[in-house]
Amino acid sequence: MKFFGAGKGKDKAPSTGEAIQSLRETEEMLMKKQEFLEKKIEAEVAVARKHAKTNKRMALSALKKKKRLESQLTQIDGTLTTIEQQRETLESANTNTAVLTTMGAAAKALSAANADMDVDKVHDMMDDIVEQQEVAKEISDAISSPVGMGLDMDEDELEAELNELEAEADAAEQEELDRELLKVTPTPAVSLPDVPKAEPAVAAVAPKKVAVAAEEDDDMAELAAWAS
Repeated sequence: MKFFGAGKGKDKAPSTGEAIQSLRETEEMLMKKQEFLEKKIEAEVAVARKHAKTNKRMALSALKKKKRLESQLTQIDGTLTTIEQQRETLESANTNTAVLTTMGAAAKALSAANADMDVDKVHDMMDDIVEQQEVAKEISDAISSPVGMGLDMDEDELEAELNELEAEADAAEQEELDRELLKVTPTPAVSLPDVPKAEPAVAAVAPKKVAVAAEEDDDMAELAAWAS
């Protein structure tokens, strides 16, 4: 009775969580009744089939019961649909409530965190930080700069001195190269074979050639004698 509004104004309304739980329990109860009615309908259909030819009155009675049970089942289906929609709406509202509660708590925490802060003070503090960083940079530059007498040097003068040293080095290298080229290396003496003191040996004439020469000499002698 409390659920349907009896005693309104006296009892505290249930929370969304309690209402969702109650709707779920009602859904479970109706689903069990659905299963029961479906089984009853199957049983009445079986009776109607069994007595369709033998007992027409009993068969018609079974069909009437089946119709009433189907009507109840249809009503339960509609009720379940309504309850399911209401439960989903309550679950969505419950989620929104939780989200809003969390966001409200976060907003309060942020407000408390910013309570001790002032925007102008923050800007002043950031300006001080920037100024101190610049001072620190100037100090660092001053420390890293060389100090002492005569350390200010002319870059052009140093460059000219370097070029002069390079020219001297090139001249010394060229002079050394010229000395190396002017050095004359003596030609090593060529040893010739000694002049032979003995007369060269006469090659031996083959016996056949000696005999031919002697025969020619005899013929020449005979010819000379005939001519005289």
